[in-house]
Amino acid sequence: MISQGEATVLALSCLLILAAVVMYFVARAQSSSRLRLGAVAALLGGVLFGIASSVYVVSAYEVGVPVTFGKVGAPMTSGIQLKAPFTDVTSFSTRPVDLNLSDEDVVEVRSSQGGVMYAEVTVKWAVIPAKAVDLYRLAGNEAAIQQRLVYPDSREIVRNVFARHTSEQGYASAREQINAEIGRLIKERLAPRGVDVTAVNLRNVKPSDALQKQIDRKIQQKEATERAIEATRTAEEESKRRKIEAEGIARANKILDDSLTDKVLMNQCIEAYRDAAKENPVYAVPCGSGDGTPVIVDGSSRN
Repeated sequence: MISQGEATVLALSCLLILAAVVMYFVARAQSSSRLRLGAVAALLGGVLFGIASSVYVVSAYEVGVPVTFGKVGAPMTSGIQLKAPFTDVTSFSTRPVDLNLSDEDVVEVRSSQGGVMYAEVTVKWAVIPAKAVDLYRLAGNEAAIQQRLVYPDSREIVRNVFARHTSEQGYASAREQINAEIGRLIKERLAPRGVDVTAVNLRNVKPSDALQKQIDRKIQQKEATERAIEATRTAEEESKRRKIEAEGIARANKILDDSLTDKVLMNQCIEAYRDAAKENPVYAVPCGSGDGTPVIVDGSSRN
């Protein structure tokens, strides 16, 4: 359906041409030069308005789809284009458009373990000019492309990808991998339909309250296990240290026992006697006499 402005221009063109015809016959009957000039002016005006109604300007970064009496024509590129007076042109922007799946549109997803998470995703998409006719047939206008194609397909793919990963992968370890997989699948789904997905950004993944409690319990269990392992390791190391220390003491005692022979003891007794005799005159029981214990008596004490 043509726009109101185009309908007005076309109506003026028809009225001016009709007026020119009427004025021409009246001027011919009355031989009036003024009416002839008026008829010519009206005819020129009608022709100009007719040309104006047949010209359509496609703005930069847009593509137009002409429809004449229900028949869809070839896409119009940016610039001045000629069309039939009754042709309606639907324009599609070729600039990238952001679809933000957040806030009320945030995607509720489930992991392979059943954990619930909320994914915020931005899908940047643009119309492929060569596919504008196909998009017109599928959606009808630019707003409908996002609502009928990009929006539902993106949400479906986001859910499907998260369902193949665990909760921990979804909110932490495999975020980049999941983001790349979502972008690839959305692009493959929408490209044949005429939508070029230029970027997909998985901005945030938030666990549900129930899943967050499970995560906290798991972290606490992990920390408790690590502390128990560390305590066991410390006890084992202390036990090894004490064993090595005891073995060292035992070896030292054995060496000492093995070295304390009668000769060694006699030599030590003689050395002690010599050292004592240097300081004070002494009387000594000969080393090794009696019960084998040498006795050194201080000779300076006379009782």
